[in-house]
Amino acid sequence: MPRVYLSIGSNINREQNLCSAVAELRRQFGSLMISPVYESQPVGFEGDDFYNLVVGFDTDRSVDAVNVVLRDIEDAHGRTRSGEKFGSRTLDLDVLLYGEMIDHTPPRDIPRREIRQYAFVLRPLSDIAGSSRHPETGETFADLWRTRRDQLPPLKPVAISL
Repeated sequence: MPRVYLSIGSNINREQNLCSAVAELRRQFGSLMISPVYESQPVGFEGDDFYNLVVGFDTDRSVDAVNVVLRDIEDAHGRTRSGEKFGSRTLDLDVLLYGEMIDHTPPRDIPRREIRQYAFVLRPLSDIAGSSRHPETGETFADLWRTRRDQLPPLKPVAISL
């Protein structure tokens, strides 16, 4: 059964949307590993700061079935997909890792390229999967965070009970 890691972000009704999304993910997938929540500035546009975290779980569902659930959860939280690529989000759920899968055939991007690009993805992933290895580079996520943290924008921990 593959271990799946998801990135979760919101900059509209942040705490409410994250809490609701995590509750629905628990209902759909059972027990979750949950990283701390971090506040980060938006990337690619001017807007309110985001709350971000990473969750992990084991599932026997296919990656496509997982993505259908994620899209349904986003839709239930008022996610709109029209307009700019970068913009405010009620909820953004992205598969970062699906076991050892490597598939960059659109629309898939697994492992997600953002893992190595953005602090708001890499730090929470390293918090809950630090000893796990990136399927393409073989580096642990803890090592990736250590080598990149000084080059990435700072994150602010946020105390939220999920």
